Amino acid sequence: MSYTAAVITVSDKGYRGQREDTSGPNLVKILTEKGFSVTYTSIVPDEPDMIKEQLVKCADELKIALVLTTGGTGFSPRDITPEATLEVVERLTPGIPEAMRAESMKITPKGCLSRSAAGIRGRSLIINLPGSKKASAENILAVIDPVAHGLDMLYSEGSADCAKS
Repeated sequence: MSYTAAVITVSDKGYRGQREDTSGPNLVKILTEKGFSVTYTSIVPDEPDMIKEQLVKCADELKIALVLTTGGTGFSPRDITPEATLEVVERLTPGIPEAMRAESMKITPKGCLSRSAAGIRGRSLIINLPGSKKASAENILAVIDPVAHGLDMLYSEGSADCAKS
């Protein structure tokens, strides 16, 4: 089954046009190659209300299956994407960011510093990714196959048939 996807870049400089967004377009490319239909993209500043507004729009209004954010997951005082995400999700999916961090740790010890979060709102899965093109690609590629199965479960009627896989 093919699912819809959105990519939201969270970056003050990107929003102001002071830095080219490379991670967002690269994620669109990866998702498209993996069979997703990317129907929405945006760039917002590191402002919690604007991030939450975009996440809610994608989940509630646009009914997008997979919503990826890129940026705002580090230690900088303005990195608040996980906090904004946690305010709008209804159910946490902690295994996704755990798997991404574990994979990142194989590449760099700094992978443990990612504060990415993930969760479900309605029938939308929201995943935070790092802001760099390289790290966001590595992180989504580490989990994209299980995420597709998770979306199958999220969109199943009743319980999904997990025993066969």
